[in-house]
Amino acid sequence: MPAPVLAPLTVKDLDEVAVIENVSFTAPWPTSAYTTELTTNRLARYVGARMSGTLVGFGGIWLMVDEAHVTTMAVLPANRRSGVATVLLLELLQEARRGGARVATLDVRVSNVDAQRLYLAFGFIEVGRRIRYYDDNGEDALVMTTAELESPAQLAIEAALRARVQERFGHE
Repeated sequence: MPAPVLAPLTVKDLDEVAVIENVSFTAPWPTSAYTTELTTNRLARYVGARMSGTLVGFGGIWLMVDEAHVTTMAVLPANRRSGVATVLLLELLQEARRGGARVATLDVRVSNVDAQRLYLAFGFIEVGRRIRYYDDNGEDALVMTTAELESPAQLAIEAALRARVQERFGHE
Protein backbone atom coordinates (compact mmCIF):
# COMPACT_ATOMS: atom_id res chain seq x y z
CA MET A 1 0.00 0.00 0.00
CA PRO A 2 1.41 3.42 -0.90
CA ALA A 3 1.97 5.93 1.89
CA PRO A 4 -0.50 8.79 2.19
CA VAL A 5 0.62 11.98 0.50
CA LEU A 6 0.44 14.93 2.89
CA ALA A 7 -0.21 18.54 1.90
CA PRO A 8 -1.63 21.65 3.55
CA LEU A 9 -5.42 21.81 3.20
CA THR A 10 -6.81 24.50 0.93
CA VAL A 11 -10.29 25.83 0.26
CA LYS A 12 -10.35 23.57 -2.83
CA ASP A 13 -10.27 20.55 -0.49
CA LEU A 14 -13.37 21.54 1.48
CA ASP A 15 -15.92 19.43 -0.41
CA GLU A 16 -13.84 16.35 0.43
CA VAL A 17 -13.30 17.59 3.99
CA ALA A 18 -17.10 17.88 4.40
CA VAL A 19 -17.56 14.24 3.37
CA ILE A 20 -15.03 13.06 5.97
CA GLU A 21 -16.39 15.46 8.59
CA ASN A 22 -19.97 14.25 8.12
CA VAL A 23 -19.13 10.55 8.45
CA SER A 24 -16.78 11.12 11.38
CA PHE A 25 -18.56 13.44 13.80
CA THR A 26 -22.02 13.69 15.35
CA ALA A 27 -21.70 17.49 15.32
CA PRO A 28 -19.64 18.23 12.18
CA TRP A 29 -18.13 21.64 11.56
CA PRO A 30 -19.77 23.46 8.66
CA THR A 31 -17.70 24.18 5.56
CA SER A 32 -17.87 27.88 6.43
CA ALA A 33 -15.90 27.18 9.63
CA TYR A 34 -13.14 25.51 7.64
CA THR A 35 -13.14 28.35 5.13
CA THR A 36 -12.54 30.78 8.00
CA GLU A 37 -9.86 28.52 9.49
CA LEU A 38 -7.99 28.30 6.18
CA THR A 39 -8.34 31.92 5.06
CA THR A 40 -8.31 34.13 8.16
CA ASN A 41 -7.14 32.21 11.25
CA ARG A 42 -3.40 32.92 11.49
CA LEU A 43 -3.11 30.41 14.35
CA ALA A 44 -4.48 27.51 12.28
CA ARG A 45 -2.51 24.86 10.40
CA TYR A 46 -4.39 22.07 8.59
CA VAL A 47 -2.97 19.13 6.68
CA GLY A 48 -4.68 16.55 4.49
CA ALA A 49 -3.72 12.98 3.59
CA ARG A 50 -4.43 11.69 0.08
CA MET A 51 -4.28 8.15 -1.22
CA SER A 52 -4.67 7.56 -4.96
CA GLY A 53 -5.65 11.22 -5.26
CA THR A 54 -8.54 11.02 -2.78
CA LEU A 55 -8.55 12.91 0.51
CA VAL A 56 -8.80 10.17 3.14
CA GLY A 57 -8.04 12.17 6.27
CA PHE A 58 -7.12 15.53 7.70
CA GLY A 59 -6.10 17.18 10.92
CA GLY A 60 -5.47 20.62 12.30
CA ILE A 61 -3.80 22.54 15.08
CA TRP A 62 -3.89 26.04 16.44
CA LEU A 63 -0.50 27.45 17.42
CA MET A 64 -1.10 29.56 20.53
CA VAL A 65 2.01 31.07 22.13
CA ASP A 66 3.97 27.94 23.14
CA GLU A 67 1.14 25.41 22.79
CA ALA A 68 -0.26 23.54 19.81
CA HIS A 69 -3.91 22.62 20.27
CA VAL A 70 -5.14 19.77 18.07
CA THR A 71 -8.46 21.12 16.81
CA THR A 72 -9.59 18.17 14.73
CA MET A 73 -8.53 14.85 13.23
CA ALA A 74 -10.65 12.64 11.02
CA VAL A 75 -10.11 9.73 8.65
CA LEU A 76 -12.59 8.09 6.29
CA PRO A 77 -13.98 4.91 7.89
CA ALA A 78 -12.51 2.70 5.13
CA ASN A 79 -9.03 4.07 5.90
CA ARG A 80 -9.12 3.89 9.68
CA ARG A 81 -6.60 1.67 11.47
CA SER A 82 -4.36 1.87 8.39
CA GLY A 83 -1.77 4.33 9.70
CA VAL A 84 -3.29 7.45 8.12
CA ALA A 85 -4.11 9.08 11.48
CA THR A 86 -0.62 8.29 12.75
CA VAL A 87 0.96 9.91 9.69
CA LEU A 88 -1.27 12.97 10.12
CA LEU A 89 -0.54 13.37 13.83
CA LEU A 90 3.20 12.93 13.27
CA GLU A 91 3.05 15.78 10.76
CA LEU A 92 0.93 17.98 13.04
CA LEU A 93 3.43 17.56 15.87
CA GLN A 94 6.28 18.45 13.51
CA GLU A 95 4.31 21.54 12.46
CA ALA A 96 3.84 22.35 16.15
CA ARG A 97 7.61 22.24 16.65
CA ARG A 98 8.20 24.39 13.56
CA GLY A 99 5.74 26.88 15.04
CA GLY A 100 7.58 27.02 18.37
CA ALA A 101 5.13 24.98 20.44
CA ARG A 102 6.45 23.50 23.66
CA VAL A 103 3.58 21.01 24.16
CA ALA A 104 0.49 19.79 22.32
CA THR A 105 -2.99 19.55 23.83
CA LEU A 106 -6.39 18.34 22.70
CA ASP A 107 -9.94 17.60 23.79
CA VAL A 108 -11.53 14.23 22.97
CA ARG A 109 -14.95 12.78 23.71
CA VAL A 110 -14.91 10.31 26.58
CA SER A 111 -16.70 7.83 24.29
CA ASN A 112 -14.09 8.08 21.52
CA VAL A 113 -11.91 5.23 22.72
CA ASP A 114 -10.22 4.68 19.36
CA ALA A 115 -8.99 8.28 19.25
CA GLN A 116 -7.88 8.07 22.86
CA ARG A 117 -5.82 4.95 22.00
CA LEU A 118 -4.10 6.87 19.20
CA TYR A 119 -3.35 9.83 21.46
CA LEU A 120 -2.06 7.59 24.26
CA ALA A 121 0.28 5.90 21.77
CA PHE A 122 1.68 9.38 21.04
CA GLY A 123 2.34 10.02 24.71
CA PHE A 124 -0.65 12.23 25.40
CA ILE A 125 -1.88 11.89 28.97
CA GLU A 126 -5.20 12.89 30.50
CA VAL A 127 -4.83 16.09 32.50
CA GLY A 128 -8.44 17.10 32.98
CA ARG A 129 -12.07 16.82 31.99
CA ARG A 130 -14.48 19.34 30.53
CA ILE A 131 -17.89 18.47 31.95
CA ARG A 132 -20.78 18.47 29.41
CA TYR A 133 -18.41 20.02 26.86
CA TYR A 134 -20.13 18.83 23.67
CA ASP A 135 -23.31 20.69 22.80
CA ASP A 136 -24.90 17.92 20.74
CA ASN A 137 -25.25 15.45 23.62
CA GLY A 138 -23.66 16.97 26.72
CA GLU A 139 -20.81 14.48 26.68
CA ASP A 140 -17.67 15.23 28.65
CA ALA A 141 -14.32 15.86 26.98
CA LEU A 142 -11.01 14.55 28.23
CA VAL A 143 -8.23 17.13 28.12
CA MET A 144 -4.95 15.53 27.09
CA THR A 145 -1.43 16.86 26.67
CA THR A 146 2.00 15.67 25.62
CA ALA A 147 5.27 15.92 27.42
CA GLU A 148 7.59 18.66 26.17
CA LEU A 149 7.70 18.14 22.42
CA GLU A 150 11.51 18.32 22.41
CA SER A 151 11.93 15.93 25.37
CA PRO A 152 13.86 12.73 24.67
CA ALA A 153 10.85 10.64 25.73
CA GLN A 154 8.45 12.40 23.34
CA LEU A 155 10.93 12.30 20.46
CA ALA A 156 11.50 8.57 21.08
CA ILE A 157 7.75 7.85 21.02
CA GLU A 158 7.39 9.65 17.71
CA ALA A 159 10.49 7.99 16.23
CA ALA A 160 9.07 4.56 17.07
CA LEU A 161 5.71 5.47 15.52
CA ARG A 162 7.43 6.86 12.42
CA ALA A 163 9.41 3.60 12.06
CA ARG A 164 6.22 1.56 12.39
CA VAL A 165 4.49 3.66 9.71
CA GLN A 166 7.50 3.37 7.38
CA GLU A 167 7.44 -0.38 7.85
CA ARG A 168 3.72 -0.51 7.08
CA PHE A 169 3.99 1.56 3.92
CA GLY A 170 7.30 0.04 2.85
CA HIS A 171 9.27 3.28 2.61
CA GLU A 172 9.75 6.74 4.07
